Amino acid sequence: MTIRDLSQEDSICQTFVAELRDVEIQKDPLRFRRNLERIGEVMAYEISKSLPFEDAEVTTPLGHASYRKQREQPVIASILRAGLTMHQGLLSYFDRADNAFISAFRKHHGAGDIIEVEVEYLASPALDGRTVILCDPMLATGSSLALTYQGLLEKGQPNLLFVACAIASQPGIEYLEDKLPNNTHVICGAIDPSLDNMSYIVPGLGDAGDMAYGIKA
Repeated sequence: MTIRDLSQEDSICQTFVAELRDVEIQKDPLRFRRNLERIGEVMAYEISKSLPFEDAEVTTPLGHASYRKQREQPVIASILRAGLTMHQGLLSYFDRADNAFISAFRKHHGAGDIIEVEVEYLASPALDGRTVILCDPMLATGSSLALTYQGLLEKGQPNLLFVACAIASQPGIEYLEDKLPNNTHVICGAIDPSLDNMSYIVPGLGDAGDMAYGIKA
């Protein structure tokens, strides 16, 4: 598994991540959603550099021009509900991509010492031999994402897996190293060092789903 931390590279993506974290900017849900979407756009561009391309030609009003065309479209898979924002950013660039959606949510028991992850819903095309981009804004413990990947295997074995996260935790990254295949490439806007006793990323940004779409009952 390869790891790419975009916070170690100077780019506008660092601004988008910083605004996601900012407690004042978080008061604007539209801005929060748009920043997640823009991070998805940045990651789509970066991921595209690792996909297979082939020679092609386009007809112009004055002749023909050669270019390199993406050989095949990926499947963009998102964990509901927070993943929808980044999903749209990825889809803006991979505009002919197939799409998959899966629910995976955490249930807290007691004071937070016990956390159960449930996967209930899956809508996906066949995945055998495909490139899959699995996006989830916050990679905390890694358990939700690992279960999501196992759920997707019901639709076939991908040839290549990308994991796109706005912010990940170091423990979550380490957890996934034993749970995902060797042909996995993780790209993150930032990797934070730790989790609190409720398994939220520290310093993180809080609950991305709630800030994007409102508090759930």
